[in-house]
Amino acid sequence: MSQPLKPLLASLLLLVLMAPASSRAQTATKPGSDNMKVQGHLPLGGPESVADIELEQELDRPYAYVAKARYRDNYPRGMDIIDLSDPAKPKLLKRWINSNDDLNAGVGGLDIKQFKHAGRYYVVLSMQFSQGPDRDLGAVVFDVTGLPDASKVKEVARIREPEIPGGFHNIFIYKHSNGTPYLITTISGPGANVYDLSKVVSGNVEDALAGNIPVPGDQAVRRGYHDMYAAWHPDTQEDRFYGGGAGGYFIYDITDVGNPELRVTLTGIPGVSYGHTFTPSPDGRYVIAETEYQYAPLRIFDLQPALDGERTNINYPISAWTANWKNLVHNHEVRWPYVFVSGYLDGLQVFSLEDPENPRTVGYYDTIINATGGVMDGAFGVDVRNADGLIVVSDGSTGFWSFRMEGFNGWNGEDYGVPNISSVQDWDEESKEGTR
Repeated sequence: MSQPLKPLLASLLLLVLMAPASSRAQTATKPGSDNMKVQGHLPLGGPESVADIELEQELDRPYAYVAKARYRDNYPRGMDIIDLSDPAKPKLLKRWINSNDDLNAGVGGLDIKQFKHAGRYYVVLSMQFSQGPDRDLGAVVFDVTGLPDASKVKEVARIREPEIPGGFHNIFIYKHSNGTPYLITTISGPGANVYDLSKVVSGNVEDALAGNIPVPGDQAVRRGYHDMYAAWHPDTQEDRFYGGGAGGYFIYDITDVGNPELRVTLTGIPGVSYGHTFTPSPDGRYVIAETEYQYAPLRIFDLQPALDGERTNINYPISAWTANWKNLVHNHEVRWPYVFVSGYLDGLQVFSLEDPENPRTVGYYDTIINATGGVMDGAFGVDVRNADGLIVVSDGSTGFWSFRMEGFNGWNGEDYGVPNISSVQDWDEESKEGTR
């Protein structure tokens, strides 16, 4: 057997052995584990018209936002706003459809994120058109402070990139240590753009571009990033960017947004030529890495050798997780030690990394039973409200779902012995600069 084949075959064997028996028990009459309870369900349109989801974190703002795409048929592209004041009866508050919708070709609304700035609440909807008057449109920004009055939802800005048309496939909003809210976006070219949202919402969109995070080396001549994440690194007092894209996964120090510095690469990984969602543990030691193709698992990597300065590239996972080896997952949210997964045909899945070398499924619910759209039909996006543990899922065919998992009543990292760091940002904190 040739040497290059050995790690690949070992990985494939690991996947078969680690497919959790509990998730295979899903049936039409028993769609979920006993510890997973449906709170509410709301259909949102036709097949494959639902994309990613975002949940506000403050309990007195019970709103979820769902991006609306067009993968097939003639469904309008834009955004749905959902009221969760009565968890058992989610209500559609507003459906926003992009102007000139009929004149644009492409999927439309894909990713959606919210942020708070200067006492007001905003939502950013990423847009992606291949042709039409909005081919250069990357994102639309809304002021949603006036909810639940849907008439008070106002469009405040549009971010366009005429020089690199094609829109933003994915976005992430990060509260930097200097206090600035930054929008990090994929672009139709190498790297990821960073925009100062404080300038965007003040009407200064033209000067909002604050930097670009490159794809290192010769990877940049192929494709850029697919997905990204950013977080504070408590040990080194750095803002760090985590990007999945051409060649694998890359970690940069973005403390100086205009001058990102490459810290760690994850390349040369068997079975990985292009990275997708890429999320660290709160302390930055472990990362959960997705590669979006059928049969691909989530791979778990230990970055400690790189953090200790022993090496700069990590190329082999310490473990892997899959709900069903025949399928694949789409997105995930980390609330350590739990990983909440939107798993396409496998619906909502939750696994624990309490022992990172031995991931363990702890809950699941099948949001789609009669799939018709192939292996990428089903659960698209997932989010978690830290204050009380509410879980929400957007399913490409069946719409919006909310869940409670028994024993998970909220998340604060300090309760689990880790820093209180997740995709949820502390918008009321001025900055971390004084902690350096």
